[in-house]
Amino acid sequence: MTEELARVAGGPGLGQLPRRLAPSGMAQAICGFCSTGCNLKLHLKDGAAVNLSPDPNYPVNLGMACPKGWESLACLTASDRGTTPLLRATDGSRRPIAWSEAADVFTARFKDIQRRHGPDSVAWLGTGQITTEELAFLGALGKFGMGFRHGDGNTRQCMATAVAAYKQSFGFDAPPFTYADFEASDVIVLVGSNLCIAHPILWQRIQRNPHRPEILVVDPRRTETAMAASQHLAIRPKSDLALLYGIAHLLVAAERVDREFIAAHTVGFQQFRDFIRAFSPDRVASETGLTVGQIVRTADTIGRGRAVSFWWTMGVNQGHQATRTAQAIINLALLTGNIGRPGTGANSITGQCNAMGSRLFSNTTNLLGGRRFQDPADRSHVAMALGIPEDRIPRDDSWAYDQIVEGIRRGAVKGLWIVATNAAHSWIHQKDFREVLARLEFLVVQDMYFSTETAALAHLFLPAAGWAEKEGTFINSERRIGWIQKAARPPGDALSDFNIFRLLANHWGCGDLFRQWNSPESVFRLLQACSAGQPCDITGIRGYAHLAESGGIQWPFAASHTRDHLAEDTHPRERRLFTDGRFFTPDQRARFLFEDPSPSPEPPDAEYPFVLLTGRGTSAQWHTQTRTAKSALLRQLYPDRLYVEIHPDDARRLSLISGAPTCVQSRRGQLTATAFVTATVPRGHVFLPMHYPEVNQLTLPNFDPHSRQPGYKHCAVAIAAVHPQP
Repeated sequence: MTEELARVAGGPGLGQLPRRLAPSGMAQAICGFCSTGCNLKLHLKDGAAVNLSPDPNYPVNLGMACPKGWESLACLTASDRGTTPLLRATDGSRRPIAWSEAADVFTARFKDIQRRHGPDSVAWLGTGQITTEELAFLGALGKFGMGFRHGDGNTRQCMATAVAAYKQSFGFDAPPFTYADFEASDVIVLVGSNLCIAHPILWQRIQRNPHRPEILVVDPRRTETAMAASQHLAIRPKSDLALLYGIAHLLVAAERVDREFIAAHTVGFQQFRDFIRAFSPDRVASETGLTVGQIVRTADTIGRGRAVSFWWTMGVNQGHQATRTAQAIINLALLTGNIGRPGTGANSITGQCNAMGSRLFSNTTNLLGGRRFQDPADRSHVAMALGIPEDRIPRDDSWAYDQIVEGIRRGAVKGLWIVATNAAHSWIHQKDFREVLARLEFLVVQDMYFSTETAALAHLFLPAAGWAEKEGTFINSERRIGWIQKAARPPGDALSDFNIFRLLANHWGCGDLFRQWNSPESVFRLLQACSAGQPCDITGIRGYAHLAESGGIQWPFAASHTRDHLAEDTHPRERRLFTDGRFFTPDQRARFLFEDPSPSPEPPDAEYPFVLLTGRGTSAQWHTQTRTAKSALLRQLYPDRLYVEIHPDDARRLSLISGAPTCVQSRRGQLTATAFVTATVPRGHVFLPMHYPEVNQLTLPNFDPHSRQPGYKHCAVAIAAVHPQP
């Protein structure tokens, strides 16, 4: 290791364990897969993590772990880990280079592009998979140091809808719940969420509910969660909006609304009441495919509920009217006063392990601390908190992910830096995206593995440390900030993303701007200062040790909270928002927001007669399988080949046999999958699990206008048997 690399790595030096490593041979870390935020105890031997167990005292998982959590360490020892930077030669081969050369190439190529094409000709695509401190460093380095005005994260693919919905309805991106609400509800409504598979620990929290709750599941498929529900509303795909408005219509008509709460804490109810009069049970039944009796029973169950909680995930977020659908769920909570009390809330469950950290502190969708780039006071506050010149901060928002892609297509963006995301697999309409990437003059990919579909296209590959090989924080779905302790050595010369950013800042010539950014915890202190006075104020947290001692801490936790709780000698482990009915809008009232449903952008027709649904396949898979596929155990828990679910009646009509190869085709591409004949998928629909690399060859690039989130869940396809060649 070079002297420069050792200096940039800082602290005890690359590969050594940090001073916080427990002398007992035990470390702790928040799981690096989903947003549940389970705490895992890492067992160490000879300075290496050799095993793990879930923490029974952590208020999130209470001693539980899903298959991915149990196998978290497997992804660290894969044979395709990046161990040294790789530079692509003119003949297409990749050669290993030193970090100093990699940083020089990174700097020279991006600066040359900016010089020839302007400062906006370079951009980055980030992630929700690295620590909050690293997300902030990437966003600050890109925008304040290197002049990359445009940068977005892969959280645009999963959580942008929830962000937009909460900001418009509540005045801030503020999921109001705590996981204890799963155990306090007497009615639980899950919309577009296969919780058993996507968030199995949260499903276990429901199983702990002592109230024998009614569980209502809104989903076109008869998923594992739907099978366990009290009521399954198998609606037509993307008819959620009509259903939710129809339920509101029935609740208002039956006077099952909280008029006192509505009058004191909301705006727009009268207009909403007038709007939903058109959504009669007959109309809603016609549009959703449900019976009038099902719709009436659902409204009656919600209306009779003492504590009703509404939950949604990607089935809502990934759609052409996603934001308004999320707000229709929010409207039901407001309408019935089911918010701010135990067991209630309009609750978005996040996707990635640190999507919430990305939402608040990545410097992409907003300025650090949930602030606004357009607000002079916010720019001034952040500049002062970070000790940087205010003119370094852009005055407007970045392009969103899809706009950056379109910028590459039309030649406005010539250089792209992709960090900790496998975009060539995960982005919608995959073939088109790869063709767009080929237009770049310079593509840098920073990742754990040199073998991903995206890394294989890079001109420069930068090897990064993974989960548990570095220190920092994640923020989970319930706003809980949890600490990750370093417990394993990254392989070879791989560096944490944090230290890669430090190295690149020094080579770029802006290192002095980040002289305070010398450790993850020092950056956490800076982020606390950025959050001061915001709804997400975390100025009361006394550092990483405080997080460890408290079982994580939910935001907000302002300095005033600390004084109060120190006086009482307590640290509440479960806290929800809006207990006082005051929201983050200027008048402190929540908004009823609504819009007429519009048809799906690509309905089935004679040529493509089926609707394609996509989603999670099993609890043993994660996103693009970039990490879960490294575990031999997890690979045994799901099919190794892509499969397509189809209803028995459709299979019979098309002469499809279960287990036989089948062609699925959209207007954008085609693939071969093994047919799986099952009545869990409705007639006229097929289902493909999102984890396999072929699936996004088919998906339709349509975007919600408010969140700019892609609509992965619906497009038109044809399906046919694959006949062997004679």
